[in-house]
Amino acid sequence: MKILVTGCCGFIGSNFVRYMFRSHPGITIVNLDKLTYAGNPANLEDVEADLAADYSFVRGDICDEVLVDRLLSDGFDSVVNFAAESHVDRSITGPRDFIETDVFGTFTLLDACRRHGVGRYLQVSTDEVYGSVEVGSFTELSSLEPSSPYSASKAGGDLLVHSYFVTYGLPVLITRSSNNFGPFQYPEKLMPLFITNAIDDKELPLYGDGLNVRDWLFVTDNCAGIDLVLQKGEPGEVYNIGGGQERTNLEITKGILSVLGKPESLIKPVEDRLGHDRRYSLDFSRAHSLGYEPRSDFESMLEETVRWYVDNRAWWEPLKSTA
Repeated sequence: MKILVTGCCGFIGSNFVRYMFRSHPGITIVNLDKLTYAGNPANLEDVEADLAADYSFVRGDICDEVLVDRLLSDGFDSVVNFAAESHVDRSITGPRDFIETDVFGTFTLLDACRRHGVGRYLQVSTDEVYGSVEVGSFTELSSLEPSSPYSASKAGGDLLVHSYFVTYGLPVLITRSSNNFGPFQYPEKLMPLFITNAIDDKELPLYGDGLNVRDWLFVTDNCAGIDLVLQKGEPGEVYNIGGGQERTNLEITKGILSVLGKPESLIKPVEDRLGHDRRYSLDFSRAHSLGYEPRSDFESMLEETVRWYVDNRAWWEPLKSTA
């Protein structure tokens, strides 16, 4: 099995590469990554050293039509697209990059896959495309009501993916996951930012009243779900991948401080983010029908994640110093 995976030097992508090599002996992965600020080659240094014959890295932009076409002319069984601008706050202050990567980049990949007859294309998306839900959970048939330029750009990419199935018959799949956490997450997102701030006894800037609810999913469970959909999913379908672990941001914040033995006085309420969705929740019964089940205990994985950042200061300190 030969796969082109885009955005592997990011958080979920790098964890996915590790998962795939553990789960599929003999697999070949080509990593196409632009190396934006959140793309860190150090995330896969060990893989590159240990699996040089089966893993290769190409630095480049998924919007580069010539490069993408050349890569796919080598023949791939599947393409998995993680490449995206993904931080909501950055999308509010500078949405252009999000539209270019998440929409035009998706188009570039899709069109090259169509020309070269790629067996499967999987788009890695987010629960944020559905917007906010007060009660109940989103299904794959829920309407798309994105609230930020980031989620709107992801929704636009998803719609393009669907159109290539309907119009051209390209065998596409879409996964929409809830909030991921785990090792190698760039320290601008809530969990790694608060963990690293707390390690250094710095304030934790909590938006609004802190009662916004997210469904949390350990990154390895998401990788397992994406792999399952890639292997067994029905082309043209969307699959929600949830964690079944809803927590308020305040609960997450207090949990981090508890693991580290730090005082709650480090919590600093700040003005709420523009367009801040109140609650996300996914019905992932469709993925469950394929055999998906989140297997990680939330509290244990939260502690493991905190300990990873404690033990890997050399990884995150340079990132925060240049942010």
